[in-house]
Amino acid sequence: MQLSVREWFSEMRERVSDMGLRGLLYIPFTIYLSLWYGLTSRCEPGQNVFDEEWDLLIVLDACRVDTLREVMDEYEFIEEVDTRWSVGTQSAEWMAKTFTKTYSDEINKTTYISGNPFSDKVIVQGRYPPANNTIPFDVSSWNVVGRDDFYELDLSWKRRDDTYKVVLPDTLTNRVIKAGRERDQDRIIVHYMQPHLPYIGGAIKEDRPATETEAKGYELMERGDVNREDVYPVYRETLRYVLDEVEELLDNVDAERVAITADHGEAFGEMAQYGHPEGLPFPIVKRVPWVETSAQDLNTRDPDVTRERTIDSNLEDHLRDLGYAQ
Repeated sequence: MQLSVREWFSEMRERVSDMGLRGLLYIPFTIYLSLWYGLTSRCEPGQNVFDEEWDLLIVLDACRVDTLREVMDEYEFIEEVDTRWSVGTQSAEWMAKTFTKTYSDEINKTTYISGNPFSDKVIVQGRYPPANNTIPFDVSSWNVVGRDDFYELDLSWKRRDDTYKVVLPDTLTNRVIKAGRERDQDRIIVHYMQPHLPYIGGAIKEDRPATETEAKGYELMERGDVNREDVYPVYRETLRYVLDEVEELLDNVDAERVAITADHGEAFGEMAQYGHPEGLPFPIVKRVPWVETSAQDLNTRDPDVTRERTIDSNLEDHLRDLGYAQ
């Protein structure tokens, strides 16, 4: 986010006026974020995925460790769910701290197929964290690679579904299969948007629009309109939805070493947090799953990417659709 002291003062006044004490408490948080990114843009205590051994990395956006463990017995390819400390608690933070020039040699040989629009904002546009908070000063020192540093950067967020306002997992699966069969990269990263909001797993399976609870999830919890028992099951069903697609992918790509992880977790009221606030290293969002498996191309799917179309979507509008206030 671009730094503007005048904008910061104006926003803080408005928040205090509208939110009272809560708005007042937001002021030190923005100062904290300035210091947090000043430190962690230089030295991040999390574990970078490029330090691991894998040929195919599957990123499930906002996947919780405990939820994956709840459903693991339903999937033969998940034998054990280990954990790692992520480098971020929000997607833009994760990308800015993952795709750094320290790992340029590895990134040069990597195809990144991303359904997450922050890949455009961070990597292509060079707009670094904070993602959706205005800070009073900037002492960060980012070291992020650019688009041309990848073997291939596929911005598949532009192929989002009109109804659900998010790219569906089968679109990404098709593009990974095509890349695996036709390109000669050493590594592939696919960044699925599920189980991130909107929690559409049940809606897709029942062929209907998402309900308000499925569309807004933890945002309604934070307002007190629904409780955890209303939201968590639709989140878990969305995880099943994307895992079904992962299962299909593993039968249609050759990869001796496959890792399944997340950029961050998802909070449903733990420690009074909801979603995945940036810069707050709470374990529920900072610790992510790590599953190791393998893949073999059995040629059970013939991906037809010629039928896909890109949506003329404004990046900021799409981020708002995903719950990021700008």
